[in-house]
Amino acid sequence: MMSVNKEKVSVILLTIAITSSIILYNNWAYAQAGGKQGASDAGSSKLIGAGMAFGLAAAGSGIGLGFVGAAGLAAISDNPKMQSRVFIFVGMVESIAIYGIVMMFIILGQ
Repeated sequence: MMSVNKEKVSVILLTIAITSSIILYNNWAYAQAGGKQGASDAGSSKLIGAGMAFGLAAAGSGIGLGFVGAAGLAAISDNPKMQSRVFIFVGMVESIAIYGIVMMFIILGQ
């Protein structure tokens, strides 16, 4: 029997939970509207899209920053001359969150 990594299982379950909650909440919102669809549906879709764009970018950036930060501190402790290179890598990881903010403003601006 194959052993499955607990982290992979938790990520899969979290993804399923988020996806199903979005789908169920979306259907519930349409049921509450009573069949009236209009500008409010487009506005709510923009808000959900903007929130997901920034939230997922920030979450991915945070996870990446954890790995890069840990490895960067280890590299700096071995060789202090690596500090400038580590800062460059940290900046590259943080730029993903900035791209998420930019996409959020683009989605909300339309």
